[in-house]
Amino acid sequence: MRNVIIIGSGCAGLTAAIYAARANLKPLVIDGYEPGGQLTLTTMVENFPGFPEGILGPELIENMRKQAQRFGAEFKAGAVSDVNLSRRPFQVVAGKETYQCGALIVAAGASARLLGLESERKLMGHGVSTCATCDGYFFRGKEIVVVGGGDSAMEEAIFLTKFARRVNLIHRRSEFRASKIMLERARANDKIQFITPSVVEDVLDPGKGAVEAVKIRHAQTQQTATLPTDGVFIAIGHDPNTKVFRGKLEMDANGYLITNNGSKTSVEGVFAAGDAQDHHYRQAVTAAGSGCMAAMDAEKFLEEHKG
Repeated sequence: MRNVIIIGSGCAGLTAAIYAARANLKPLVIDGYEPGGQLTLTTMVENFPGFPEGILGPELIENMRKQAQRFGAEFKAGAVSDVNLSRRPFQVVAGKETYQCGALIVAAGASARLLGLESERKLMGHGVSTCATCDGYFFRGKEIVVVGGGDSAMEEAIFLTKFARRVNLIHRRSEFRASKIMLERARANDKIQFITPSVVEDVLDPGKGAVEAVKIRHAQTQQTATLPTDGVFIAIGHDPNTKVFRGKLEMDANGYLITNNGSKTSVEGVFAAGDAQDHHYRQAVTAAGSGCMAAMDAEKFLEEHKG
């Protein structure tokens, strides 16, 4: 029986763990599918307060983890496969273990959808990115590619024109899911060139540890071409890691948990933080802030439900 279980070990989960541990709640943190969350996929983080020279994403996560452990947080590897939230104590199943807790914090994050290329995976953080806000600054004066056809792809492309010399937006269809206003805004930007209908087949060159070009195939003619580029931003959406909570917690049509009055979910005693409930900001610092809120809300809840 635990006071608090935290699902997820990214910025939100680790900040919740620091606050809960300092409140002497001895939280148990279950790492989740992606231990460390999205920051482990980035190299240099330059927009997290307190690090004027920047800090490597994995290093920032490791520091947070040590900080939580110092105050008494316990960590377990593995992913949660089932939960019972119908009554307290809540039950959480991870691997072969079943845990019980008085309060639950869901900080399971969201996973960026990827193209599924081996080269994309190998070059993640070395020229391939899923976050323009995080990494755009590193591509000043360079030519880059954005892959996608929705609003997020248009937003990323427009944002990246602040830094890049040219942005090539590649989409597999000639029609776009993006809203009319976002599409018009992107088309009006003379730094953005549309390459449609085309598919990215490969990212070159993992052997050199850096992005040099993309291999693209025209969806109708099947002709292939190599387009030199310095970076590739994948903007085809995110999937919140909330499947295990379907039918148990209120969520929107895309699976993001709905919170109100801070971090409260539709079940009393269950709180949510980070990208599992935030599809708008998705930043390390906002995830950390919401993790703090969830831990404070959980502490207050446990105080009110003693005995």
